[in-house]
Amino acid sequence: MAAFLLYHFSCAIDNFLFILGLSRIAMDTKNAKILLVEDDAKVCAFINKGLTEEGFEVSIALNGKEGYQMAISNNFDLLILDIMLPEMNGMEICKAVREENKQVPILFLTALGSSENIAMGLNSGADDYLAKPFKFIELIARVKSLLRRSRNFNSNIPDNSYRFADIKLNDSAKTVSRNGKKIALTSTEYKLLLAFLKAPGRVISRTELLENVWGVNYDIGTNVVDVYVNYLRKKLEKENNERLIHTVIGMGYVLKEDDEDTE
Repeated sequence: MAAFLLYHFSCAIDNFLFILGLSRIAMDTKNAKILLVEDDAKVCAFINKGLTEEGFEVSIALNGKEGYQMAISNNFDLLILDIMLPEMNGMEICKAVREENKQVPILFLTALGSSENIAMGLNSGADDYLAKPFKFIELIARVKSLLRRSRNFNSNIPDNSYRFADIKLNDSAKTVSRNGKKIALTSTEYKLLLAFLKAPGRVISRTELLENVWGVNYDIGTNVVDVYVNYLRKKLEKENNERLIHTVIGMGYVLKEDDEDTE
């Protein structure tokens, strides 16, 4: 009788641990950060809505160049890429991301569903491939599977590097370099650069920069943002490097690779 009770108790413990393990997997994947690169606005909105309802944090890019820049400048847990994208196609993004030594999981979600296309996509460095039209339940299952298998996502040591053009910021080591040369920044200059690197290509208002760098209670009537942007520019451009932080009159500043300023 004792052996019988012990057996059933052991089975109950095993079942509990199994269920607990599944719960932890669900919790681990729920808040994952996903980059969706899709040029069809309606399809993008549909996918974004479904992923958000599943608890994922979704960022969106509507063209390939923007998607690539976001992919290498941020620490996403998963990339979902269309292939037929303007400016830079999905396979080019995938190859370029892999060349940056980014091990983030990549899923192609595309209308190109032939065996040849699937083989090309996987050979370009993708981890999975799903052809349109698709069932959303299958997309979610593939997303969760990739996140579970991802060593990066389950690692306790985050990759806190941000890159844009020839600038690299390591947020773990608190170091900044351009063209491989280290740049010494003050704490405020560092926070300001980090704010730009987290949103490349997006115009950031002075008010938003004040809130992110100096705190929401800081006097918004001051020109401190302009002063520190000027300090930061001088250090980044010291070796005759091209300007990357541009002024957008009446709106704020933007980090972009343009030869022409908008001042």
